[in-house]
Amino acid sequence: QVQFVESGGGLVQPGGSLRLSCAAASGRAFSFYAMAWFRQAPGQQRELVARISSSGSTNYADSVKGRFTISRDNAKNTVYLQMNSLKPEDTAVYYCNLPLATPSSAWGQGTQVTVSS
Repeated sequence: QVQFVESGGGLVQPGGSLRLSCAAASGRAFSFYAMAWFRQAPGQQRELVARISSSGSTNYADSVKGRFTISRDNAKNTVYLQMNSLKPEDTAVYYCNLPLATPSSAWGQGTQVTVSS
């Protein structure tokens, strides 16, 4: 079972930027997996915000399109989320996982992103 460790969150003012990292510990070839970033705001369901395929093609939720960029470094078993033009509604705990992960899947601890002035 793949384990994920997210980092890079913090407190940022509206309009600011953050770069999240997710290190995957896997006995299998990380490069073969599509990966995704999810977020969960208080009282809300976890939602998928960005996805990257094994070949590098990307998809984004409409709410973050044009502001967030997902990327991966297969040599480092790491996936990134560059977040620009952050808004208060981006405040959430951010997680990475396989795109088809469910609530019963194994999840990391996540990283808190707070956008506030």
